[in-house]
Amino acid sequence: MELKGLGVAMVTPFKVDLSIDFKALEKLTNDLIEGGVDFLVVLGTTGEAPTLSSEEKENVLNKVLEFNSNRVPVVYGMGGNNTAALCEELKKFKTKGVSAFLSASPSYNKPTQEGIYRHYVALGEVSPLPIILYNVPGRTGSNVEADTCIRIANDVDKVVAVKEASGDLDQIIEIINRAPVGFDVYSGDDSVTVPVIEAGGKGVISVLGNALPELCSQIVNTALSESFKEANVLDLEAQRFLPLLFREGNPAGIKCMQNILTDFSDVVRLPLVSASSELREDMILAVSEMSEMV
Repeated sequence: MELKGLGVAMVTPFKVDLSIDFKALEKLTNDLIEGGVDFLVVLGTTGEAPTLSSEEKENVLNKVLEFNSNRVPVVYGMGGNNTAALCEELKKFKTKGVSAFLSASPSYNKPTQEGIYRHYVALGEVSPLPIILYNVPGRTGSNVEADTCIRIANDVDKVVAVKEASGDLDQIIEIINRAPVGFDVYSGDDSVTVPVIEAGGKGVISVLGNALPELCSQIVNTALSESFKEANVLDLEAQRFLPLLFREGNPAGIKCMQNILTDFSDVVRLPLVSASSELREDMILAVSEMSEMV
């Protein structure tokens, strides 16, 4: 599996009645691909997967695959804190059109490093597709330490990459430096896309890319071409939005930004709530100050 460049963790658009807006999903899919996105990530946390039923998840994936029409690779979020149940889901998954799974370290249980390791060993034994390990301690409650990540990379053939959202650049660089050949590292935070690529990472799985795919594509491609000074200049445009995107949680912030830019629905499902009027005002100001290059 070769995934490189800009991946976008897609939001799931909802109508006012909280049903899925498939027309908006089609537009988003096309806008992302036409904006230069290299691969799509469907039903990660940004897609509000925990609030969708099994039938809704299947429908969203099938519609994205239909709209995509094999133009770019599609990665599908498959995670959980019940290892046995997740293994059964993986066994039954119909893989046509999907390139890989994105699977976060188990949340809430707070497993030890040995428990995290054994979890991915179990997934690797049954998964029909390559797996991208997702380390996001801010959500899961436990960090996949560098030693554990490298142990998994060496021992579990199906785990071929990591989306690293620990916020610890030293840890990310250590993983890049110690990873076996063929094991890729993607930034899981838009804020460190350029330094991760400069250290040897293959790209980013982005939230901001939902709203600004062209800018994010420029940043990633410029960094991958090793023009880091130019990439950092472009990245300054992106950095202004990042504190706003996550101030009231994800995806409330990115949906607010999309709504301001394109009238995309800002509806989210409980327990999330839409952006406050204060955040919206700050986001409108940030959008109004965007450079003409965006």
